[in-house]
Amino acid sequence: MEARIIEITSSRNSNIKIGAIPGHFITGHSHVNYYVDMHSLKRQFKTSKEAARVFAADFANTPVDTIICLEGTQVIGAFLAESLSEDFPHSVNSGADINVITPEMNSNKQMIFRDDSQSVIWNKNVLVLISSASTGRTVEACLECLTYYSGNLAGVAALFSAVEELGKIPVSAVFYKDDLPKYESFTLSECPMCRDKVKVDAMINDHGYSKV
Repeated sequence: MEARIIEITSSRNSNIKIGAIPGHFITGHSHVNYYVDMHSLKRQFKTSKEAARVFAADFANTPVDTIICLEGTQVIGAFLAESLSEDFPHSVNSGADINVITPEMNSNKQMIFRDDSQSVIWNKNVLVLISSASTGRTVEACLECLTYYSGNLAGVAALFSAVEELGKIPVSAVFYKDDLPKYESFTLSECPMCRDKVKVDAMINDHGYSKV
């Protein structure tokens, strides 16, 4: 499977590259025809910082008090907070001490924040940062959580997004669907690869893939 990997360059920043493997993959919400490897963006110092700068340019003039980091994006979230505060001296976030937090999952797989963390959500301008938005369902769950804790949505940022907006909310991304040749996402019942009895290559989530 790894022999099929191709290198993809971000259309927004030529210094950012990722690997993508074509095939038949199952996520928690859909079937997709690519595994998009986000590990380099989430763990490599230089690449993470470049990704953060892409987002910072999009939100330079958007008030941000708190960044919620999903799917292992904490490193990028920290760089994003730094960039928003320091790289744009005339922006509304210049000099701000931006909070960077991660929600907890309860036994019902709902996102929650403990009592001592809720103060950085309540009536604050919150930016949601996620690794991949193939269907947008994880982001939607986070937005429900944000509403519950009375946070104000400042925006949504994804390292890779197959959707350009969620409802009427635009999604800022380093890689979009069009960066991958013929990227497609399907529900289980509509997957043409399943219908054609194409073998599933792997189960995938934000931690990586497990071959089947």
